[in-house]
Amino acid sequence: MRKLFAIAILLTIPFCFTCAQKDVLKQAKATLKTGDVKELQKLVDKIIVNPETMKMPETWYVAGRVQQRKSEQQMEKAYLRKPYDTLTIYNSALNMSKYFLICDSLAQQGMKPGKINKYRKDNQRAIMADKGNLLNGGIYYYNHSTDGDNSKLSKSLDFFKTYIDLTVSDMFKNDNLLQRDSIFTQVAYYASLAAMKIGDYGNVLKYAPYAENDAKLGQYAMEFIAQAHQYYGDTTAWIETLKRGVEKYPQDDYFFANLIDYYGSNNKYNEALEFADGMLAKDPKNYYYLFIKGFLYHSMKRYNDALVYYKRSIEANPNYAEAYSNVGLVYCLQAQDFSQEAVTDIKDPRYPVDQAHLKSFYEKALPYYEKARELKPNDKTLWLNGLHRVYYNLSMGEKFNEMETLMESNG
Repeated sequence: MRKLFAIAILLTIPFCFTCAQKDVLKQAKATLKTGDVKELQKLVDKIIVNPETMKMPETWYVAGRVQQRKSEQQMEKAYLRKPYDTLTIYNSALNMSKYFLICDSLAQQGMKPGKINKYRKDNQRAIMADKGNLLNGGIYYYNHSTDGDNSKLSKSLDFFKTYIDLTVSDMFKNDNLLQRDSIFTQVAYYASLAAMKIGDYGNVLKYAPYAENDAKLGQYAMEFIAQAHQYYGDTTAWIETLKRGVEKYPQDDYFFANLIDYYGSNNKYNEALEFADGMLAKDPKNYYYLFIKGFLYHSMKRYNDALVYYKRSIEANPNYAEAYSNVGLVYCLQAQDFSQEAVTDIKDPRYPVDQAHLKSFYEKALPYYEKARELKPNDKTLWLNGLHRVYYNLSMGEKFNEMETLMESNG
């Protein structure tokens, strides 16, 4: 009997503890509007970790309302021009949003299709009234982060990702919040940027895709995605991201350079050509796709084929300086290759013929390098070394001296 009695007592302990926690929840709810916020927070801290009450939507509703009270108190001080705590406002908005998301998820369980729980509308209004502070908080902690200390960056990420999570949540699905949010993709970018800086590649892959189509930041978001796949060693996903990046953001050298480097390092030029042909099949007159195919042939040292596609690229876009520069470079490379075979003995009757042929490569390169300079005079990488070499081999002394001076000034 004693043993059974002892067991009976033990079995009642969890039940009584649970009852006590439910009483704490009732107490917190009853004093939401009038109770001291600090005391309310102590009650909330108990019920959100209790195994029983943490499964109840009412718990998270009360927890969120306490955070709302905290924010309102600071806003009242601001209205009365008294000192107030901005960070409390930001963090209360963050915690309230998280708590209401949990509340909605729990309350929606078991609901019939098309029906919404009793908390949703009130919680939506509270979140929307304070959603801007999620953005403000994220910006604040990001701007106050320092190198070597990731704590503020992690906090910044918490704000930004909560903003995103809310916007795409089932809680706001029927309100078309995602479609109405004009800065959503930008916030997603900053979430992925913060995640990149702290090496949180899982969150990079979670949030950067939302920013892929942003007009100004999409290309950088895709770079983050590629780097995350590379970090995880997922070569297939990395290559696919690079390919999409080349097609989507052709002006961004990151995707093209890494893709070509991969194909070259792994001697997979046939795959690279298939990729280029696939892009050209979609858009045969796309100057950048033509340039890519030219560059692939260039890398394979199939110089004549490279010239064909570089020149087609120029036909498609007469102002594409990079294509002019590469035509000049290919002619110079052909000159270099031919010089290895050319007769060097001036007494040999073939010598003048070979020299004339060698000179012809530089003559062909000349107008292309000069056009590259005309189109992009400030981008000396496109023409300075090339014109220096061409002017030297064509004995164009005055112009060669100009290039010498420019090279010296460039260091």
